[in-house]
Amino acid sequence: MNLITLDFETYYDRQYSLKKVTTEEYIRSPHFEVIGLGIKLNDEETQWASGTHEQVKEYLLTFPWGSSVLNAHNTMFDGAILNWVFNIKPKLFADTLCMARAKHGVYSSASLDALSKRYGIGVKGKEILETMGKHRKDFTESELSRFGDYCLNDVDLTFELFKRMGKDFPKKEMKLIDLTLRMFIDPILDLDLGLLEQHLMETRQRKEDLLSDAGVTKETLMSNPKFAELLTRLNVEPPTKISPTTGKKTLALAKSDEEFKKLTEHSNEKVRALVNARLGTKSTLEETRTERFIDIGKRGLLPVPIRYYSAHTGRWGGDDKINLQNLPSRGADGKKLKRSIIAPQGCNLIDADSSQIEARVLAWLAEQDDLTEAFRNGDDVYKKMASVIYNVKEEDVTKDQRFVGKTTILGAGYGMGAVKFQNQLKTFGFNMDISEARRVVKVYRDTNWRVNKLWRCAQHYLKSSVNGEDKPFGLHGILNVENGRIKLPSGLYITYDNLRTIQQEGEHEYVYTTRTGDTRIYGGKIVENVCQAIARCIIGEQMLQIAKRYRVVLTVHDSIVCCVKEENTEEAQQYIEECMKWTPDWASGLPVDCESGIGKSYGDCE
Repeated sequence: MNLITLDFETYYDRQYSLKKVTTEEYIRSPHFEVIGLGIKLNDEETQWASGTHEQVKEYLLTFPWGSSVLNAHNTMFDGAILNWVFNIKPKLFADTLCMARAKHGVYSSASLDALSKRYGIGVKGKEILETMGKHRKDFTESELSRFGDYCLNDVDLTFELFKRMGKDFPKKEMKLIDLTLRMFIDPILDLDLGLLEQHLMETRQRKEDLLSDAGVTKETLMSNPKFAELLTRLNVEPPTKISPTTGKKTLALAKSDEEFKKLTEHSNEKVRALVNARLGTKSTLEETRTERFIDIGKRGLLPVPIRYYSAHTGRWGGDDKINLQNLPSRGADGKKLKRSIIAPQGCNLIDADSSQIEARVLAWLAEQDDLTEAFRNGDDVYKKMASVIYNVKEEDVTKDQRFVGKTTILGAGYGMGAVKFQNQLKTFGFNMDISEARRVVKVYRDTNWRVNKLWRCAQHYLKSSVNGEDKPFGLHGILNVENGRIKLPSGLYITYDNLRTIQQEGEHEYVYTTRTGDTRIYGGKIVENVCQAIARCIIGEQMLQIAKRYRVVLTVHDSIVCCVKEENTEEAQQYIEECMKWTPDWASGLPVDCESGIGKSYGDCE
């Protein structure tokens, strides 16, 4: 297999650049123009090419793309140009940017400049020309040559980085990088423009109706002082809170403020209208994302922008300003955006969702055998927990009690205290006094004592790591502590940069460095990180199994979405579910399960 390292240099100006528009919008824009490119086949001399579109394409076609891996530093950009602009598809995709995030952690800079310094392979050049707003025809031959030298240096650095990082980079993860990039670079999903335009019209009309019902202007609704004044006139004391940054009392008029949300159920109809109008008018995410979907649909198919190794624990994340990881699913209109994402003609989508995988991993990793067995038997573990909490038979557990049981299983397993547990319930509109919260947390810890033991083991990891000791951690030693990081079964790491102890109110606390500064870390949080990371490792391996037969088009949290031919749907669903119920050799005994749905659209799969 050949390795082709590539870097496109393109036109940009003050309004048209990757800082102003998305990658998809930039490349599909009528303003798009390739100034030149640097390219390297294997370890041969790096070449600079510049010319007309036809000349560049002719030159590119001289390379053996069908038997090559394309590598770039941000292949989502260069790979998309290669496919969308020049209709060239390499055999596989690689990306030093993706590799760097996985290898060195998401809190370390993955820029070409920073990585070049880290590996001591050279210095990224400074663009010595003023290229903003300059088309290719505007460059002199001398300027174009100097611009080419700058580009060639970037290609050489990218090639060296690939060699250095690729030496011990897990092969399976390289395949996952390819799968992730392909979702964007080689799109097959379409968008239902009619549905989207109808949804946008209805969303805007709903806001106008809310304003009409409230009888006030949008400007008044959006102003905190003016809105507070409106409440006061209606004999309602505006809710307040203490600012965590300033320590001063401030108005609590945000969607997330519990006291403000309670006003939606106020006895005064006028108050309810005002509050609902503010909440509905202030929320612009649905409208702006629908607009963005429409714009994309008018330009072509939907490139799925998923960021590989986006989170600290290795999970995928949304990208390119259309976060497909958090599309709404509730309410009458909740699934409109999901339903707008449709399969190609003659195909169906299958959405397979791993059931409670993090809770299962926790029980298995802690060797909490009774809970693990309950998962294996298909028991309702939330109802079981609720029956213990409330000392009632499982068949007598109410809906609210089961909800408390569910929150306990999913939250208290990571060392959550009573206050945080209380707040967690409150987020979902469930109020519990602090004494009851303390009792519930204690019941969980007494019942699942092996989970407590795992927290303590994780706390010992922190001490060992700070002291520079290497130790196995977790069931069967599947994790390994290595100087401020935890090696996962995938061969990658959870990294805690600059892990150390500090004095906090007379107590020793462990902290590590993130982009926002020092972040506290403790045994329960380590366990949470580890469970999320292991779940991600499993989902990644399941994705590779599925991809052997079917096209993976999206992954969201614990789900994998595939596109299959209509005539193969039943067979494909069976195979995909088998894959989602499979665990790697290193996870022997872990009971996993899944649910799947079929639809012409993503929203219809649920």
